[in-house]
Amino acid sequence: MIPELIGRLPVVAPLTPLDESGLISVLTEPRNALIKQYQALFEMENCELQFTPNALQAIARKSLAKNVGARGLRGIVEEAMLDIMFDLPSQESGTVFTVDADLDSGKLRHVKSVPQRKESA
Repeated sequence: MIPELIGRLPVVAPLTPLDESGLISVLTEPRNALIKQYQALFEMENCELQFTPNALQAIARKSLAKNVGARGLRGIVEEAMLDIMFDLPSQESGTVFTVDADLDSGKLRHVKSVPQRKESA
């Protein structure tokens, strides 16, 4: 059979949905994982981005609650990162942003720590 014919045949492949740990590994493990992409963007601005395990769990739980699976992770993370990304170019070099989640509500919050300036003697 030629590839042109095979490409026209419908393919049905049932997949089991990912659980929370599977979604977290999709966010963090691949070479071009979503979290690594955001960290690389922050490195371009000489800043650092960190995600706590609670934040990763909250993102995965939100994806499960919305029933969007791994495809919806980008939208959830983009929604959470919108404010930080807007302010990023005006931040001091060396600023560290930490994304954390409230365990009770599951809402993501941002913590910014600005580097201490060294005083010259």
